[in-house]
Amino acid sequence: MNQTPPLCSFNLRRSVLSVPAINLRALEKSHSLDCDAVILDLEDSVAPEKKAEARENLRRFFAGPPLEGKERIIRINSLSSEFGAADLDLVTALLPDAVLLPKVDDPRDVTDISDLLADADVPEELRIWAMIETPRGVLNVGAIAETGRTPASRLDCLVVGLNDLRKETGVLPQPGRSFLVPWLMQVILAVKAYGLDALDSVFNDFQDAEGFDVECGQGRAMGFAGKMLIHPGQIAAANRHFGPSAEEIAEAQAIISAFADPAAEGLNVINADGRMIERLHLVQAEALVHKARLISARKPA
Repeated sequence: MNQTPPLCSFNLRRSVLSVPAINLRALEKSHSLDCDAVILDLEDSVAPEKKAEARENLRRFFAGPPLEGKERIIRINSLSSEFGAADLDLVTALLPDAVLLPKVDDPRDVTDISDLLADADVPEELRIWAMIETPRGVLNVGAIAETGRTPASRLDCLVVGLNDLRKETGVLPQPGRSFLVPWLMQVILAVKAYGLDALDSVFNDFQDAEGFDVECGQGRAMGFAGKMLIHPGQIAAANRHFGPSAEEIAEAQAIISAFADPAAEGLNVINADGRMIERLHLVQAEALVHKARLISARKPA
């Protein structure tokens, strides 16, 4: 019998900064930034003639001091490209926290990589993230996410890539993303059904702080765990929007206290200050408070 998937993972992924592996200065700067995770990019941000140099940069980077308190994800080129095999060899040598697969179209894109990692005796702790950035990827997102229910798949997180999706569909980059919302919500439904995380797409104009704020608020309201970022200046706003507010923490603590009252023992629904609260709200409240504790326990960058 299937188990109910978890409400969320307990990894902090509010702010996930993409750093071109060709940019040594940006790689070194990532140590001092207050982002939750860093995507070390070998794909779109690296020109074909610079791919080998970018891989060597990552070898030196991983040989140096570790990224304290941050997930490390290497985005590789497609295995069907001339660069993919060398990228995957690098991943198996460096053992980051996850490998990010570009342009995932169907479940086999995930399971094939899982099999290759298993054949290379890579520890299961190395997880898989998948970019959903093509029409086929959106259409198949439920089946892609379902592979995360099989232990061998390693799939943990889906990352929406709207730049490629807009290019392939002709949808214009308009404020509010109204024509894209149905596709974004398909991704959310898929990850919630199978207990994964989803990250909202990058916001291209890093000088438009107001527009970024609005889009972060929208992504949080949709249910995304965080946002993929292209500039360090976006980190603070992403952390604020995708982290629990003081009001949310206080409300969660009140729900936990209400169910801790001996009078609530054995009850699935209680009356707390005139509101009917179900035990499922207790589970959500405990997850939110745990997330707040993880944030509080992080070392300052």
